[in-house]
Amino acid sequence: MSYRTSMTVSLLVMACANVAANRLPGASVAIGLGLTGGLAVIARASGLGAADLGLARSTWATGLRWGGACVAVAAAGYGVALLIPAARDAVAGSATGSWAQTLLASFVLIPLATVIGEEFAFRGVLWGLLRRRSGRRVATAVSSALFGVWHLLPSLAGGAANEAVDGAVGGGTPGVVLRVLGTILFTGAAGVLLCELRARSDSLLAPMLAHWAVNGLGEIFVQLA
Repeated sequence: MSYRTSMTVSLLVMACANVAANRLPGASVAIGLGLTGGLAVIARASGLGAADLGLARSTWATGLRWGGACVAVAAAGYGVALLIPAARDAVAGSATGSWAQTLLASFVLIPLATVIGEEFAFRGVLWGLLRRRSGRRVATAVSSALFGVWHLLPSLAGGAANEAVDGAVGGGTPGVVLRVLGTILFTGAAGVLLCELRARSDSLLAPMLAHWAVNGLGEIFVQLA
């Protein structure tokens, strides 16, 4: 499969998964696994090997070390936030379920529905295709920009996080515009950091663990708060 075809088909599959995940949140795990499986087929047809995707066995230990360090930093950050009344108050009441539901979300739903699929897509397949064609810097810039755009639909939805942002920037059309632009810019910048983890560790495990630490431990932080 040619580079242009690989990129086109990958982006089409990702766009369909993004729309489906936002329209059918109850099927998020199936959609996430389907995204990963579909992109794995494309990667194979494109000639991307395990090393191109950051999954070579020789890089697992390095990826776990980098990723483990990110988990420790995130855990420490959330721990400090719990000691700050203003930080606790900002998320107080945001928890939507019991501890059992929180742990299920953190350790099962978030990895399967979000982390694995998104990291395999953006820091695995897309980054691998772009780096092979145009180099590391272009791969990081383009995949991170697309990662920001990936969060466009979630930024338009409801939920405690978006409501908290509305409270800070205001409601109405100007508030929505600021919220959307802020989300895209923030997640795009996060994409750059995740790409750097991928490049420096030479492993997809590092950004996967970092991504999970922010989202998964965030669920636990909200429940504790």
